[in-house]
Amino acid sequence: MKSTAYLITTPSNIRYLSNFTGSNGFMLLAGRTKYLFTDFRYIERAANTIAPGIKIVNTTKMWHNPEVLKENWEEILQKHNIKEIGIEEDNLTLSRYKRFKKISPRKKWFNCSGKIEKQREQKSDVEISYITKSQRINERIFEELRRHIKSSLRKKVKIREIDLVFKIKMLAHEFGAEDLAFSPIIAFGPHSSSPHHLPDNTTLKPGDNILIDMGVKYRGYCSDMTRVLFTASLSSRQSEIYELVLKAQTEAIKKIRAGISGKTADDYSRKIIQKAGYGDQYGHAGGHGVGLDIHESPSVSEYYKEKFKKNAVITVEPGIYLEGEFGIRIEDMILLTKSGNKNLTKTPKSQDVMLVRS
Repeated sequence: MKSTAYLITTPSNIRYLSNFTGSNGFMLLAGRTKYLFTDFRYIERAANTIAPGIKIVNTTKMWHNPEVLKENWEEILQKHNIKEIGIEEDNLTLSRYKRFKKISPRKKWFNCSGKIEKQREQKSDVEISYITKSQRINERIFEELRRHIKSSLRKKVKIREIDLVFKIKMLAHEFGAEDLAFSPIIAFGPHSSSPHHLPDNTTLKPGDNILIDMGVKYRGYCSDMTRVLFTASLSSRQSEIYELVLKAQTEAIKKIRAGISGKTADDYSRKIIQKAGYGDQYGHAGGHGVGLDIHESPSVSEYYKEKFKKNAVITVEPGIYLEGEFGIRIEDMILLTKSGNKNLTKTPKSQDVMLVRS
């Protein structure tokens, strides 16, 4: 009887399946047996950290010695009578694919991208605890950042966007994060109308709003949150847009649950913004899955028709961006349940709370 194996090359999928975190390695899933292939640099680490039952194969000489290659790769394929091999086309480079195909020319190859990602959607209790802890650290950083901004304004100390990025990095280390989940987005005033603005040397001016999108990693798991601070009382236009985005997010969070599609979830906030006449100023998806990757399955998007699973963690992040003026995005992470969801983000939201003027 012929069997199918799966070649796993996406780093976060490898970590999910084995707990291996080395920079060079791949896995082969052959029936109930899991193989981790890595080289001399990571053999000891793998032996001490990977999940029980996974077989380690040393690749140090494998690709350069035909006898070792046959003894390892070919022997495994023959042992499990592998005739078909799934590959992660979204990750595997063409050159590596050609290399595998060359040593296994008679195998049938097919795309299995998304197979492990679908498994990862439904978070375990341990994963949920790591994501929650990651967000608690993220919130501590944000509160300290807000105090720092207020103090600097009071003392009339100049602050640049890149200064706040560096401050986040330092606080993440101080508060127990192992890394940032992504490079923080810090955008002053008109820069906030660019959803993923690259922070630069721009100095904060009185009256500027400050868009802060940030996240950290704890035990490999990411957090994500966006808030907008104001350094002066809001103009009527700022107030209108802020309250509209907050309403769209609040109403969506009330309704999102496991069992609905990503499109339905996206519609909850998008239709409110469209009805108010700002649909063209809301050009990104309404959220995304969060876990080992900062952006992973499922998606809160008009193009995602699949149903959400229980215990998936997603962001809800509607926004409105007025080019040359300002942008508002508010983002929380929520844990999906059959009856609704649990908001994992505790940092308060309202234009009054977000004032940091001196």
